Amino acid sequence: MVDTRDLATLAVDIAREAGALARRRRTEGVAIAATKSALADIVTEADREVEDLVRDRIAAARPNDGFLGEESGAERGTSGLTWVVDPIDGTVNYAYGIPHYAVSIAVVEGEPHPEDWDALVGVVFSPAVDELFRAERGGGAWLGESRLAVSDPTDAGALLATGFGYDPATHAGDLARLARIMPVARDIRRAGAASLDLAFVAAGRLDGYVERGLQPWDHAAGALLVREAGGVVGGLPGEAPSRAMTIAASSALHATLSERVFHES
Repeated sequence: MVDTRDLATLAVDIAREAGALARRRRTEGVAIAATKSALADIVTEADREVEDLVRDRIAAARPNDGFLGEESGAERGTSGLTWVVDPIDGTVNYAYGIPHYAVSIAVVEGEPHPEDWDALVGVVFSPAVDELFRAERGGGAWLGESRLAVSDPTDAGALLATGFGYDPATHAGDLARLARIMPVARDIRRAGAASLDLAFVAAGRLDGYVERGLQPWDHAAGALLVREAGGVVGGLPGEAPSRAMTIAASSALHATLSERVFHES
């Protein structure tokens, strides 16, 4: 039997330590280490240093667990558990000094693929504002001592978040998708950190979130937050969130957004 409380405590401690390192490195100045899928898709030296810290802390405390990180790839363990980590989600914000980035840590059971795993713990920590969102399977989603709950849109429409890929070839499709959901939107936010968008859906700060192109570490922790706050997270119709699509909202709004996202006429 997996003790999710102990896992959550460890994840929170590691996220706070990692966030403190990221914030300290931000004040010292950011060095760009490399680009990834496109020139705009960057990696900072801090991304790598923070992920190394997280990996080292996990290895010391739970040497049999697996690890899936944005910067260092996948490493299978023998325990059946995998830690899915985005060391600095919102790297472009981070590099530009925009105080909207997060350390995202999830612990999942099963194969290290979103369609095959069962998320046990999710932690999203925003160092710039010292907010830590956490969830355990079956234990709800929390910000401090406040239990989180997804919201339903008012008559003014839904406050929605989205994002756009770094590859210019995908932008036309992203904009067309945005046009299809605008009729149900009160307004759109594009803040640049998927884990925080999902955490904000869980907290009722956003009504819904739609984005194509997310990697597993982008949504692993945030998706559990949304589900434990009473919401729905999915991807293509009937599937788990994936690079093809991620949609998060209350049940009713999720159905509405899915219909608009996948109905192109």
